[in-house]
Amino acid sequence: MNLNSKLKQLKQARLTKVMRGNDVYSFFHLLTRDELLWKVESLLPDHRERLFPPTETLAMFIAQALSAESSCQKIVNEMSVKRVLHGLPVCSTSTGGYCKARQRLPGEMVSSLVCYVGQLVRKKVPVEWRWQNRAVKMIDGTTVSMPDTQANQQVYPQQGAQKSGLGFPLCRLLGVICLSSGALLNAAVGRFNGKGANEQALLRDVNRPGF
Repeated sequence: MNLNSKLKQLKQARLTKVMRGNDVYSFFHLLTRDELLWKVESLLPDHRERLFPPTETLAMFIAQALSAESSCQKIVNEMSVKRVLHGLPVCSTSTGGYCKARQRLPGEMVSSLVCYVGQLVRKKVPVEWRWQNRAVKMIDGTTVSMPDTQANQQVYPQQGAQKSGLGFPLCRLLGVICLSSGALLNAAVGRFNGKGANEQALLRDVNRPGF
């Protein structure tokens, strides 16, 4: 087995171990540690102290996205059990409150934290991991389908070849990735087709000051 294969297997094993060991409280502790707490608090929206405050909701959302069974019911059930185990009052296992709290999360808060964490990871990359001692960045793009709502159709129209009402809105994503660590450093979201909808246009967006 060559060195690259061994490294690949090692990375996969470590990733599997991390994903199995992470739950809502693990992500909550990560979001509130010294390196991230000030950034998280600076991005928090105005809110009341509810059952699902923004930071805890975001931790639940991350755990849900990384779970093999990524249902709202599963993450709410797990959170309810953890509350009982920690001596907190019993809460309803209805998913309505969590879903509403998740919708209240500002998109800017999530995207800013993703980019900030990516920069933290990049700064800790050993110099020997760099290619030719250079901090190389990769650009990659993809598309995702979205819920078929009128609002989404207006902003992210479906493919032109499909008849109206027969397709889903499509969104184009572009990411700037650190070659050494694989961390996402920046990203842009845009229309699938139309003027300024190609990946080159999105790349110009991520290079704009303040993006």
